[in-house]
Amino acid sequence: MPSPPTVLIIGGGATGTGIARDLSLRDLHVVLAGRDGLSSGASGRSHGLLHSGARYAEADREGARECIEENRTLRAIAGACIQDTGGLFVQLDGDDPEYFDRKRAACEELGIETKLLTPAEVQSEVPGLSPDVRRAMWVPDAVIYPSRLCAANAADAEAHGATIYPDAPVEDLIVEEGGIRKAQLGGTAKATIDVDYVVNATGAWAGTVAALAGVDVEMAPSRGVMISVEYDRLGPVLNRSRDPDDGDIVVPHEDEVVLGTTSVPVTDPDDYDEAEWEVEVSVRECAEMLPPVADAPTVRTWWGVRPLYAPDEQSDEGRRGISRGFFALDHEEDGVANFMSIVGGKLTTYRRMAAAISDRVAEQFGIDTESKTAERSLSHVDNPERLDALVDTYDGQGPTDADIVASRSTSRSRA
Repeated sequence: MPSPPTVLIIGGGATGTGIARDLSLRDLHVVLAGRDGLSSGASGRSHGLLHSGARYAEADREGARECIEENRTLRAIAGACIQDTGGLFVQLDGDDPEYFDRKRAACEELGIETKLLTPAEVQSEVPGLSPDVRRAMWVPDAVIYPSRLCAANAADAEAHGATIYPDAPVEDLIVEEGGIRKAQLGGTAKATIDVDYVVNATGAWAGTVAALAGVDVEMAPSRGVMISVEYDRLGPVLNRSRDPDDGDIVVPHEDEVVLGTTSVPVTDPDDYDEAEWEVEVSVRECAEMLPPVADAPTVRTWWGVRPLYAPDEQSDEGRRGISRGFFALDHEEDGVANFMSIVGGKLTTYRRMAAAISDRVAEQFGIDTESKTAERSLSHVDNPERLDALVDTYDGQGPTDADIVASRSTSRSRA
């Protein structure tokens, strides 16, 4: 019986581990090569919001629809990787009421559940909320713990035959006769492996990795700051009811809240400034919704880099106009037949992205098995202690959920 094809997944974030899980469930031989541990990139350096789709409802209907569908799927399969908090969009004095109305109408059209709250009702729901709140809308937002999520995906992949290298940066991709034939892995792997297909799921680093195979992928990365402060009295996620801007999301954890974020272009996702003004504006703007956070002690501060794809750029200012949708780039047209990059996307839609890429890879080998990841629970998600042990095993602790995940606290925060 011939050996199954070997697929190398480069990138140990949610999308990379999600692809590894999906393909291993289709009986392909998967090797995943991460760098600096799992979830060390955008996944583990996010604000950890599981979107309901409401944030995008009036401006990006398809993106919002994908979010609410994946929100429901992850609630069903991800267990202790998710905290069901609910969310609120709050209209403050001076915010455009028509924006609020458009968003609510769009949510209703898309089937995103909403509930209108009066100022008195929302003040009762969220003690400490600004007295300037004119009305609020409940939506099914939640919180996602990316360190656990990546570990659960990796463990499921490994249980189905995948090889997981949390720290094996790819040093070279050897192209011969129109395809990648070998990959040189560094770090703990220190090996050259034969490959039949390669998926580049490295987010903001996709251009750097693609260049190893002589392929050009134009990225437009954007940094954003997150600040975790001591505050244990917030139940739901808070979203400012206005066009996306700096400091418009507050994400609750158990004894902390995460404030964010900014959007500033960077040229190198490994080397960028961390400006104090980003911290100041994020705290100030978030405090307009929840005043007590202005003086709350800071626990940790970190920046993440969004994997935005340049050809979809629509705005130069802060790159907030670039699509958060994902793009599958088949590099056969670039002369490398067995190579694909996935760029863009959101943490909320990682599973959907992984399934779409896995469908394409499976098709290359004549495999018609459909994705099973929407129906099957992730590994160990009913056991938080086991999940946190796996985070350690995969060296996966990121700053987003460092206060939640009971690991050895190897947070890569640059606080």
